[in-house]
Amino acid sequence: MKCCLAAGLALLCLAVASTAAARDEDDTFLASLEADRRPLVIQALPTTPASLRTTLDDSLSLTRDPAEIWAARQWQNAMEPSVARFVKDDALRGELLQRVFLEARLARLPPELVLAVIQVESAFRADAVSSAGAVGLMQIMPFWIRELGLPADDLKDPWRNLRYGTTILAHYLAVERGDFTRALARYNGSLGKTWYPERVMRAWQRHWRGPANSGRVTVQR
Repeated sequence: MKCCLAAGLALLCLAVASTAAARDEDDTFLASLEADRRPLVIQALPTTPASLRTTLDDSLSLTRDPAEIWAARQWQNAMEPSVARFVKDDALRGELLQRVFLEARLARLPPELVLAVIQVESAFRADAVSSAGAVGLMQIMPFWIRELGLPADDLKDPWRNLRYGTTILAHYLAVERGDFTRALARYNGSLGKTWYPERVMRAWQRHWRGPANSGRVTVQR
């Protein structure tokens, strides 16, 4: 009888010790989780930029100055040979140039800069998808649809992609008060580094000089 009682007490003590140890392990685990917790950083965006809300139809419905129409045609003619290296179809190339010019003007960006970003990001491939999931001509991350657009937006649609890309770049340029280096680094997700802005600027200066070197900008350091 005494042996049975002793054995029972031993088992009870073991169970209590196991429970306490498990509780200690849980507490340690929870404490480590708390210690390793990192604050969730969410970049607050301002009200959707006007360039995304404004449609090209709205823009084209306005009376355009003949001098602006002439300037657009001159620009398109100047860019045509360089774009032909990437876009072989004449009709598609013409529409792309027209869209880039209008979207850039709508977002108040130099259109040559937009072409340089497209060259660096996708080499003018509308179906390009990066290993990180960025999509289309200007390599837009899908989360931007939630931030700026509609669920039905297709980022592989080159014209919709242009709208997103120019809007995002214009937003970052406004955030950085006109500093192209920092705005481009934000666009690429490499703020604090200059390799991406320098790459875009080199492409801009080598391949996308518009009439009278319009929109020429020097990288700020």
